[in-house]
Amino acid sequence: METKKFVYWQEGNIWVGYLEEHPDYWTQGESVEKLKENLRELYQ
Repeated sequence: METKKFVYWQEGNIWVGYLEEHPDYWTQGESVEKLKENLRELYQ
C-alpha cells in the first residue's frame, strides 16, 4: 500500500482534511477514522 500524507483539523464536532498532493479537494468526517476513510475514497 502506498503512503499518502494528509492535513486535518477539527472544526466543532467535524474533522476536516485534504491530501497534501491535492489541497483543493477537502473532505470531512464525524471522526478521524471516518475522515481517513473519506480521504482514501477521494484518492481512488
